[in-house]
Amino acid sequence: MDRKTIKQLARDLRINMTPAERKLWALIRNRQLNGKKFLRQHPIFHEKVNGRWRFIITDFYCAEKRLIVEMDGKIHDYQKDHDTQRDKICRERGLKVLRIKNEEMQNPERVIETIRKYL
Repeated sequence: MDRKTIKQLARDLRINMTPAERKLWALIRNRQLNGKKFLRQHPIFHEKVNGRWRFIITDFYCAEKRLIVEMDGKIHDYQKDHDTQRDKICRERGLKVLRIKNEEMQNPERVIETIRKYL
């Protein structure tokens, strides 16, 4: 996949955010959280193999603090190895990863406080 196609995939994911992602985005967009800018569905390119980019699309990313916030729905119960590998790739690049279960958005104040601690 080339960079242009990957960026389009990220755009499509922004349009089709989960309810939990939408709820969190409403609370962190426009520098509402500690004045930090978050991007949503942001691609991070980590290596090129045989002319093809390998990448991760993060749910939310704060470049200034090198923090990734991932919202985990039920599917993540079945892809723990995949998530572990993604987190490892991110940590190797000096990024922090915070995983939040969708159910945790029932208490958005607690989620915001957790993200604030990482910032």
